[in-house]
Amino acid sequence: MERSFPATRKRVPRALVLAAGTGLLSAAVVARIGRFGFNPTDQGFVLAQVWRVLHGEIPQVDFLGPRPFGSAYLHLIDHLVPAPLMIGSGFVMMVQLTVATFALAAFLTGTSPLDWGPLRLGLVFTAVLVGLNTYPVMAWHTVDGVFLVAVGWWLLDSGLRSGSRWRRLLGLFCLGFAAIVKQSFLFAVPIGVLILLFHPAAPPRRSPRLLGDVLALGAAPLLYFGTVTVAGGPRSAIAQLSSGTQTWGEGLFRFWTAEFAGRADPRTYIFPVVLGTCVLAVAWSARDRFGEPGRWLRGATGLCVVAVVVFVVADGGFEHAGAWPVTLLWLFLAAAVLDAVVRSRLPWRYLAIAALGWMASLSWGYPLPGLLAGIFALGVLEAVPPPRPPEVAGGVLGAVAFVLAGLLLMSAHDKAPYADRPQGELTKDLGDIAPALRGVRTNPSVYTYVAQIRGCLDRYPASKVAVLPDNPFVAPVFGVRNPFPLDWPLPMELTGDSPERMVEAAESLDREGDYLVLFQTVKAVSLTAGAPVPEAVGPDARTIAYGGVEKRIQDELTGARVACGSFAGFWEPAR
Repeated sequence: MERSFPATRKRVPRALVLAAGTGLLSAAVVARIGRFGFNPTDQGFVLAQVWRVLHGEIPQVDFLGPRPFGSAYLHLIDHLVPAPLMIGSGFVMMVQLTVATFALAAFLTGTSPLDWGPLRLGLVFTAVLVGLNTYPVMAWHTVDGVFLVAVGWWLLDSGLRSGSRWRRLLGLFCLGFAAIVKQSFLFAVPIGVLILLFHPAAPPRRSPRLLGDVLALGAAPLLYFGTVTVAGGPRSAIAQLSSGTQTWGEGLFRFWTAEFAGRADPRTYIFPVVLGTCVLAVAWSARDRFGEPGRWLRGATGLCVVAVVVFVVADGGFEHAGAWPVTLLWLFLAAAVLDAVVRSRLPWRYLAIAALGWMASLSWGYPLPGLLAGIFALGVLEAVPPPRPPEVAGGVLGAVAFVLAGLLLMSAHDKAPYADRPQGELTKDLGDIAPALRGVRTNPSVYTYVAQIRGCLDRYPASKVAVLPDNPFVAPVFGVRNPFPLDWPLPMELTGDSPERMVEAAESLDREGDYLVLFQTVKAVSLTAGAPVPEAVGPDARTIAYGGVEKRIQDELTGARVACGSFAGFWEPAR
């Protein structure tokens, strides 16, 4: 049934309010949290890929990696934000996380955000802050994958329920796009196909419609790998994408056998929620028999379940690498059983989101579903059956939850910004060094380190510049071109023929000249600790190396050995 004109007109202001709220929340988070702390390692990794795409390089051919580079195209939008690059990129990331949380909440409940009451709206905004926790506010492929899958499933579901063709097709396109930002999100595609085929509101299966759906689903991967194939890189791409170290989210299951010495065992919080969901399920199933006492039993038990979930979030303290997101995932799965009983249906929405949490945890550096912690907590609350508070009281509860989550978020970040010192020690503005970093504050050690790189570029001018191994931010921030095919050549990133291609690039570089290749002598972890950065080192100083490729590159370069600040390397001016 189509909505009446007055109802449609009423929804337009709501949409504008939600859009404004998303923008304001994202800007506030970046201003209060995201701009504090800077990590020279991963805080420019995706932006370096975007920089290459802007200069016409083809992924998997001109630049290499163990993941597809869909994020490099998605984050072209970062350069359109009217703000310094690093700040603008953080804003885009926060918009992504907010929209993803809204999309997952809408998908989970089968409702439109434009129809939400104040309680649910307040809790969803709270879930955004919980999902952020102390995750870095920066462009990253895992955030992109969660965003694309969340929006894809939501649009597919709402498109099937409403009969909207454009929503269905756009949702399928987003799911296909998710597969080319990181392999772990490939699993969202078959789930999307199952939703397409077996959704309760799915129309009769007709070949022309299914063909269009398949084309929409495969559009992004076909365009991406078609370009790679035309450029002559399919064999190298397959080797890069298939030879990385495998991870299967083992931490989610080892959670049950891990030892939590010196702290409370988070598994103990799961038992009362499981018990509570069982009581709620029985009380709901026999609600006619229990009558008024059963209603009070459901209310009291529901409050106990809510209290445990709130305690798990608060006790976790928004810790970046804590066990609390895994605890919430298992609580979420318990809530799926309750949802099945209360609504007499297969809890496929809950199971799909739990699977997305598993996909997000398929990571070498952050094997946790922290980005979905907020939606996990919200899902448990949504599974608790009515009664619900009145609208005004619900609005107050939602606002209180949002404020408390905001206070916890600020406290956690002030104590431990991602890969940097506590906020009180972040006294230096990197905008003094480069316009792209304006507004970003860091500790004096990182400031000195970045300023030394700026000084090296001025002292030894060259058109091709690399600072190895831990500095992918250099190219997009200082506007230089990295002559090597990897921006962050860690051992795990050097898959397929990447090591040989790195050495070949050094050989070519030495033949052509006009280069500056620096090697750091200071470890990234010491910058995080705020350790002093040497004012100067010699040209033959010992440099950082994670594998053999750094030494092989040095052996190929015959330019003048130079040193500036804490860096040593090779310089060959233009001939």
